Amino acid sequence: MANDNLQVLNALDVAKTQWYHFTAIVIAGMGFFTDAYDLFCISLVTKLLGRIYYYEPGSSKPGVLPNNVSAAINGVAFCGTLVGQLFFGWLGDKMGRKRVYGMTLMLMVICSVASGLSFGKEPKAVMAALCFFRFWLGFGIGGDYPLSATIMSEYANKKTRGAFIAAVFAMQGFGILAGGTIASVVSSAFKAKYPAPAFQIDPIGSTVPEADYVWRIILMFGALPAFLTYYWRMKMPETARYTALVAKNAKQAASDMSKVLQVEIEAEQEKVEELESKAGNDFGLFSKQFLRRHGLHLLGTTSTWFLLDIAYYSQNLFQKDIFSGIGWIPEAKTMSAMEEVFRIARAQTLIALCSTVPGYWFTVALIDKIGRFVIQLMGFFFMTVFMFALAIPYHHWTLKDNRIGFVVMYSFTFFFANFGPNATTFIVPAEIFPARLRSTCHGISAASGKLGAIVGSFGFLYAQKGIGIRNTLITLGVINFFGMLFTLLVPESKGKSLEEMSGEAEQEIVTTRDGVDARTIPV
Repeated sequence: MANDNLQVLNALDVAKTQWYHFTAIVIAGMGFFTDAYDLFCISLVTKLLGRIYYYEPGSSKPGVLPNNVSAAINGVAFCGTLVGQLFFGWLGDKMGRKRVYGMTLMLMVICSVASGLSFGKEPKAVMAALCFFRFWLGFGIGGDYPLSATIMSEYANKKTRGAFIAAVFAMQGFGILAGGTIASVVSSAFKAKYPAPAFQIDPIGSTVPEADYVWRIILMFGALPAFLTYYWRMKMPETARYTALVAKNAKQAASDMSKVLQVEIEAEQEKVEELESKAGNDFGLFSKQFLRRHGLHLLGTTSTWFLLDIAYYSQNLFQKDIFSGIGWIPEAKTMSAMEEVFRIARAQTLIALCSTVPGYWFTVALIDKIGRFVIQLMGFFFMTVFMFALAIPYHHWTLKDNRIGFVVMYSFTFFFANFGPNATTFIVPAEIFPARLRSTCHGISAASGKLGAIVGSFGFLYAQKGIGIRNTLITLGVINFFGMLFTLLVPESKGKSLEEMSGEAEQEIVTTRDGVDARTIPV
């Protein structure tokens, strides 16, 4: 029963919001700040890379990245993230959350710096080096998803757990905002220091040699926040739920949480051993018991995250193309290289400031009041509505007088993604699975999402040219509709303990063929 739960877990569930909660949010959240910065800033510099490395002398247009190179640079970090989510999710359940947490952060720091140091004699060599380091950067970022979510869910109390996990994820919004801000500042500084004419006036002179430093500085800045939080990550104790329920060390769990909560907690090693000795709660990921209890849950978390990320990452990665299409960003040949980077960065920063960041914090404020299910369903519904509202009268929005309306509608799709499934698909997998499989299941769910991101980022580059922006937006609207349907498979976890949601706090009565209760086991 729930009241038979270990004292250390009950203490965490009923703990008042304290300083350590906010410390944990910042420590875990800075990883997501770096994640979002690194994954999204690449979309800011792709046009600059085209101008620097792929301009053909005598051409009437600035250089652009070939389709395959553009797809590789945009998508290779997602491939690394997918592998990292699966690997570090599994490792987090095997070795413990804390031991793996530092590895992912150092990998992010090293590969962020290395991305900016991608050198070579030929453009192909530079692009190959950049793709290599961004794959391993994604690998480290992938580990941060299951570990940060699991650590925050296992530290939090049940009353405000959703808000705490959402606050960690909301740091993505600041990461996206920082990406646009840093790119704006760096490009402005170089534009002032090294003035250049527009491409149509001087094709060669419009891209100054110093522009090669700009994209490198922007990419390398992502290492700074991760580096600053490494020490504090290493000082965090292992979560009590892992130590007690997986490592079976109640004494260590009680000792760690006594220091964190500043209360005396009884170790109860006997109760841990008693739970371990009873059958029924030791099933594996590929067992019939897991399939029966959590199979539909895992299908719900993986499918909704997959469908969301197709739409979400497509939107993010083609922002600059939409802004160009509606005239918010002038034609490339009318600008210098630095001016183009500044214009794209400014547009992305405004979208983040007006819709992305507020959406995240609406989720933080309301998730423990109205619940995960309602927010996710509502988010998918409005994303569907706004996608169709943009797509069906697309010609109307491209007219000069209606461009601001288009940007407002486009911003609303971002708002309801973040005050909706982009946050909840991250939160729920960290709450509904057993402790010994929690990180693994979150990693599987997140990897499914990144598979959607790969479909979105690779597929959109070709879909846009093949079927046009209007039909692509209609397709994304249909995808969001299916996300709404698959949300029906996801359970509500508001106000419940992790053990209640995973089944670890319940009891199951097993009846023999003769109708006799054979045993009562905690599950």
